[in-house]
Amino acid sequence: MSARQENVKWVDGLRGIGSLLVVTTHIARAFDEDLFKPTSEENASPRIFQYPILRIIIQGRIGVAIFSLVTGYVCALKPIRQCHAGTPEAALVSIAKSASRRVPRLILPTTLATTIIWLLCQFGVFQVANRTDRWWLRDTSPNMIPYFGNALHSLVMDTITTWTRSWNAYDVNQWTLQPLLKGSMMVYMMIAATVFVKPKYRMMIAIALYFYYYISTDSAFGMQFFFGVFLSDISQNPTHIAWCQARKWPARVLAPVLISIGLILASYPEEKAEWMHWSLALKNLGAYIFPVNGEVPRFYTGLGLEFIALGIHFSSIMKNVLSNKYLLWFGKNSFAVYLIHGTLLRTLLVWMFFGTSLPPNVTREDGSVVGGPPLTICGSVRFFTLLPIWFVILYTTAHYWTKYVDPWCARITERGMRYIYEDHQESGSVESKRPALPK
Repeated sequence: MSARQENVKWVDGLRGIGSLLVVTTHIARAFDEDLFKPTSEENASPRIFQYPILRIIIQGRIGVAIFSLVTGYVCALKPIRQCHAGTPEAALVSIAKSASRRVPRLILPTTLATTIIWLLCQFGVFQVANRTDRWWLRDTSPNMIPYFGNALHSLVMDTITTWTRSWNAYDVNQWTLQPLLKGSMMVYMMIAATVFVKPKYRMMIAIALYFYYYISTDSAFGMQFFFGVFLSDISQNPTHIAWCQARKWPARVLAPVLISIGLILASYPEEKAEWMHWSLALKNLGAYIFPVNGEVPRFYTGLGLEFIALGIHFSSIMKNVLSNKYLLWFGKNSFAVYLIHGTLLRTLLVWMFFGTSLPPNVTREDGSVVGGPPLTICGSVRFFTLLPIWFVILYTTAHYWTKYVDPWCARITERGMRYIYEDHQESGSVESKRPALPK
């Protein structure tokens, strides 16, 4: 009896959760930074979202790791499937075309988003955020540039540095896009180099690269890329699939244990781990298992995600949950949410919580004029009433971005592909173009 094909849709649902967690962590960072600690003060009782597992909802550091793991998984998915089908040459063609498409499909919408944010910035939409009492909002909100030439130069330079130095003053959240693009290219190169390698050895190479990045302390990106490749490969291995389907204990016992361990590890706080016994125990353990000078919170997040992903891999129930139409919708709109949530947070959400009026300037005794006192946030009732409304606006906007902007970028990309690729069906293969040998 042949093994059923593996359900791989769950990665889209996981990506949707990842984008949502990125949004929640930026909201927490902007308005309640104490949530990143295990408790607000030493010897104080934790608040609800400071407890293990629940804190992952607001400590969305795992969102970046999810994007990295999904990137490795998805980029490897089709060519590995073709390798398993015995068509490695087709896998090479697939890799070449996917790699070419990926660059404009990332750069075009990102550049458009940056241009829109730049234009809004010159009209002063971030001024309120720059006058609040929240340092994170002030530090991440761009300032108006008075002269058009200087403003245009800033737009060009920040568009470039997004992909060269992971820096964009108009949307600091775009810092992840350059390593994600580089990671996808590393995955394509690794698969292209191993298309003729037996599956078990290709998986061994992926694990070797995983440990290389472990030693290199690249826990948020490198480790996740190649763990995703390994997971994509083993998920399509007929022998492994048949083994899992013939046994019930991996789904009933192993999967819950792995997911539980992963959730605990991913709960590691960003700072003040010594304030609670559970986080102090993890801190002490990290001194033995992580490389020196490694960023312990990101290591625990990455390791926790890998346990969770393995647990999902063994659990058909979890795959079905992540493959439901609602989470798939979140996954479909995840990139749009990532591109626009920062702008809506620093404008619309700030206006909801702080108002739209700037504090009046203050004239000192010496005649100098300085900004007035910083704006203070609204009360908790208004905060929790308006926040769900903002989420509806965010995802509605993301839906229309995905519906109209992404297809436009895809059409431009495909038009470019027609120029840079030969049409082998019309022009014939390379072999057919060779001159016949004389008899």
